[in-house]
Amino acid sequence: MIREFRENDLDMIMQIWVNTNIQAHNFIPKEYWINNYDMVKEMMPQAEVYVYEDEETNQIDGFIGLADDYIAGIFVRNGVQSKGIGKQLLDYVKCIKPSLSLSVYEKNTRAICFYQREKFMVQSKAVDENTNEKEFVMSWCR
Repeated sequence: MIREFRENDLDMIMQIWVNTNIQAHNFIPKEYWINNYDMVKEMMPQAEVYVYEDEETNQIDGFIGLADDYIAGIFVRNGVQSKGIGKQLLDYVKCIKPSLSLSVYEKNTRAICFYQREKFMVQSKAVDENTNEKEFVMSWCR
């Protein structure tokens, strides 16, 4: 089930956020994510966030965060990745938004393949000033 973020979801989604970032971005020191944890936790309630909650266990297995039509990230809990949760979250916001954009690290080939499969196109290349890593700016239009 996909639903809007609730305040009491914050601790669980932040746990998913930090664990997933460390796992998916092993080319960035994990301290970077740990050091940004508190800032992201403060910003999360102001973002447009949708969570995927398992209907049987009521456990949050993933979430997508948006700022207008920009996808700040799709995060799926370890252990339930590659089971269609990220696609369901993305499909959900594709029904709400006529266009979407995002940035993805060039070294995160798994995510790039996922977004390309979902009809996102690379628009430009940039360098993330915070990590000094190359990234692609990708977009999708209905």
